[in-house]
Amino acid sequence: MTGIERMRMKSWSLWLCLALAACSGNGSDGRPPVTFGNDADGTPDVVVDPVPAAAPEDVMTSTYWPDATLESGTARISCSFDYEADGEGQKLESLTFFALVDALSPCRDEGRVRVRYDGKIGAGFTALLQRVAAMAERMEIKTRVLDISSTGGHVEEAIRAGDVMANTRWDIWVREDAICHSACVLVLAGGDTRSITGKVGIHRLIRDRSQANSRAELRAELKQVHGDVTEYLERNGGAAALADLMMTVPNRDLRLLTADELKLYGLNGINAAQSDLNRIVVMRRCGKEFVQRRDAFAYAFERECLKDPGEGFEEQSQCGARLSQRFGFPDATCPNDGPMAEAVREATPDRLAKATTKPDGPTAGAATRSR
Repeated sequence: MTGIERMRMKSWSLWLCLALAACSGNGSDGRPPVTFGNDADGTPDVVVDPVPAAAPEDVMTSTYWPDATLESGTARISCSFDYEADGEGQKLESLTFFALVDALSPCRDEGRVRVRYDGKIGAGFTALLQRVAAMAERMEIKTRVLDISSTGGHVEEAIRAGDVMANTRWDIWVREDAICHSACVLVLAGGDTRSITGKVGIHRLIRDRSQANSRAELRAELKQVHGDVTEYLERNGGAAALADLMMTVPNRDLRLLTADELKLYGLNGINAAQSDLNRIVVMRRCGKEFVQRRDAFAYAFERECLKDPGEGFEEQSQCGARLSQRFGFPDATCPNDGPMAEAVREATPDRLAKATTKPDGPTAGAATRSR
């Protein structure tokens, strides 16, 4: 048997194992999947994906990826943030290795990719994020934006997808014409920055095929998943209180979160957990004075440069590059650790002269980043 045949056999064996797990009807831990009940229109919020999404990392570094499909939504790939001028992008027909090569190759020179996703949160959604990130890493595409509209789906997959995003450095948009309900809300916690102008809503967890006949039995069923949600929110900079709030809203209803509540629960703007991690790492490398200037830049950036999703993202980057000069960046000691280091390196005097600002704009877009 040749080396290539062995690799194909290994890939097929992995796929078979994953497929058998999916056929059991339960999650990876053997428990029935959990959803957030019904959508606002009364449609059961249940997602069925034939193949679990998360492939082992060593498999994702090869060219033989296990089968996965987007059964519950559609995805489009764009290298532009200006969706009004340039459209939503090319529809992604497949999640295979070479389909992702073709889809992301045009974005290599731009150094950025936007994934527009409309649909449910399920195994295919997690696979989409994992595979786009894996291909973007190969192509050194550092800026990754999830542009999402979703009514919800499986809680477990939302947690897996959020952790994938946290580990592979995504920003998230919920545009004015978009929604993010139910399980989608958990995905927000995984982003580095969250730019939200659309509607974000929550309601109660409910287990598919529940066997509960009393409140006590229902509580026992959901105790574990409530703990999983709480732990997930805490490690990703979200507020544990959000998990408690979810449990107070009947699954047939929907509670929309206000802009103040989104900030309170750690779901909008710059991710606190990632910001603190960046700060700790940079402090070790560059010193306290450097970090203090970097923090001052971040406050000024939020006040002067942030705009609504898709509106003037280029101008936002140029504004940040010009603002960096005011605070003494790039710094000769740590040239690659300053705020918006990539944008500063790419900025030319002509581009900086054309940069525009928008004081007191809503929180949106990426501010500081150490990759």
